Amino acid sequence: MDDTHFEQVADVERARDGDEAAFTRLVAPLRTELHAYCYRILGSVHDADDALQDALLRAWRALGRFEGRSSLRTWLYTVATRTSLDLADARGRRALPTDLGPASERAVIEGNDPVTDVAWLGPYPGPASGDPSDRYVRRESVELAFVAALQYLPGNQRAALVLFEVLSFSAAEIADIMNTSTSSVNSAIARARSTLGAKVPGSSQPSADDGRLRHLATSFADALTNGDPDALVALLCEDVTWTMPPLPHWYHGRGAVVDFAVEVPMTRCPSWRYLLTTANGLPAVAFYLGEDPDARHDPWSITAFTVHHGLIATITSFIDANHFTQFGLPTALPRPTRP
Repeated sequence: MDDTHFEQVADVERARDGDEAAFTRLVAPLRTELHAYCYRILGSVHDADDALQDALLRAWRALGRFEGRSSLRTWLYTVATRTSLDLADARGRRALPTDLGPASERAVIEGNDPVTDVAWLGPYPGPASGDPSDRYVRRESVELAFVAALQYLPGNQRAALVLFEVLSFSAAEIADIMNTSTSSVNSAIARARSTLGAKVPGSSQPSADDGRLRHLATSFADALTNGDPDALVALLCEDVTWTMPPLPHWYHGRGAVVDFAVEVPMTRCPSWRYLLTTANGLPAVAFYLGEDPDARHDPWSITAFTVHHGLIATITSFIDANHFTQFGLPTALPRPTRP
């Protein structure tokens, strides 16, 4: 065994004796993957923050009962699973506007107020390229389509599938984590796969690389900020969808999406500025809205995309300034300086 293993064993003993710094060292390498796991279960960064904080507090208090029969990582996933499933039961399934009703054929100007009594699915910042936990926070495992589809599963199926498919735990390990039988785990995974097969038939990124995805995100943002519907049309699949939680109305099809873009953001919104970011593992755009091009611009939406055959297939604009803080983005863009 290497020195790292012996240092971890020593830190476990120190933490059992009340050394918080030792506990912090133990969990630090696992925080990113644990947080992403909680997000997949809960569909919300805010809920994932709460679940991870609660899980680590529970783990700290229960560390004296950790006997080392499993790895520390497996034990922490046991605590995080129970905490996340408890929170999922309490807060319910996260939704997108597509879950509420049919698409609108034309731009809705009136009567599209934010819906506040729905638990909305939220975006996930990053993950950052090169993170040590990257193999457990792969792009496809946090893509919006995958996380949204997970919300249709019962909590036990959600957890079993992610633990098996994404985090590579064995069925026997998952049975220990979830305090159930191996046969129950295998059954839960099979049912979850069947449900997700209908919801996520395949990867939304069959051939696009990061450079192409960034180019599409930038081109979309430029078309919107420049008020150029022709440029927008050239970027979109025929059956593109655009959702804007917490707004209930959504649009399906190139015609409806372009009609909305022209009637609302290109016409009724005075000035847009943007920054590129990453949401759910893919290039995204942080849009800021101002009263005119020379004014301060305030946060409006984190807009995420999926791509099919080189064209934008889905647009999801998460309208909430709180997302900007979670993404580490500026809370405003100041007035531009003029020479």
